[in-house]
Amino acid sequence: MATFKAVVVDKTDAGQTVRLTDFDEKDLMDGDVTVAVEYSTLNYKDGLALTGKSPVVRSFPMIAGIDFAGTVESSSHPNWKPGDKVILNGWGLGETHLGAYAQKARVKGDWLVRLPARMSPREAMAIGTAGYTAMLSVMALERAGIVPARGSIIITGAAGGVGSVAIALLAKLGYSVIASTGRPSEADYLKGLGAAEIIERKELTGPPRALGKERWAGGIDAVGSTTLANVLSMTRYGGAIAACGLAGGMDLPTTVAPFILRGVSLIGIDSVMCPLPLRQEAWRRLETDLDRGKIAAMTNEIALADVIEAGARIVAGEVRGRIVVKIR
Repeated sequence: MATFKAVVVDKTDAGQTVRLTDFDEKDLMDGDVTVAVEYSTLNYKDGLALTGKSPVVRSFPMIAGIDFAGTVESSSHPNWKPGDKVILNGWGLGETHLGAYAQKARVKGDWLVRLPARMSPREAMAIGTAGYTAMLSVMALERAGIVPARGSIIITGAAGGVGSVAIALLAKLGYSVIASTGRPSEADYLKGLGAAEIIERKELTGPPRALGKERWAGGIDAVGSTTLANVLSMTRYGGAIAACGLAGGMDLPTTVAPFILRGVSLIGIDSVMCPLPLRQEAWRRLETDLDRGKIAAMTNEIALADVIEAGARIVAGEVRGRIVVKIR
């Protein structure tokens, strides 16, 4: 096809615009693999890019969308051939490199991960960057020695994409999960994913103390700011928190007390530039350690034409679980 449908973000002196339009294949960026995109997904970061609430997009015009699953159409990369099923998460897709909300993408073969044999493209995008980030966070806690016997794990932003997948993963691995959410009405949903306890977000939004009562052995935080500061202050001796999001802000109003008096570790999780071996391991683990029945139950599907409206909803905190975008 000479042209194909794409969601394009642009910027003028009047501000940012976003629209579904026809995009010419000749305007794709350089890359050694061309992929027929079948599915993408909607992550919080995508919502920020689509709404312009945060400067995610660094080059204009930009096809939005930070991850996709699809089939290789053509390749000059030694690892890939036409017909291969592939996944891409991050690497600047939808930020500096034309992204996933399009029927076609041209990318570097070094960015691609092979789709697991027992996973469909739709299932991969039901997991998406949010689920892949959750898996990277779980792996980081394991490397820090946080095993189920150490105690409960706190998950913040629990009803969102990262939180939902993290609960399902940790519960299957035998952890006792505490889910923190600003939407108490989602308690049944979170317990259905495997959460043992639900706490309201307000318990973690007050002014943080240097040290609070020790409550959990570890955690996965997708919120940042005051929430993360409170989580750290209540982490048990020798515990660890994986920080992977900033829905509540980029600041961190804490002290060194949790680190030097309780030996707490704060582990940063980056999904964008994560080295290939870690990516491959994360997707291997997602194939075996994730109850995909739970993922299917938390997933809604939308068409490419619906992405712009859904981006506004996810930033407003109105999306639960995962959204898959059917591209073609």
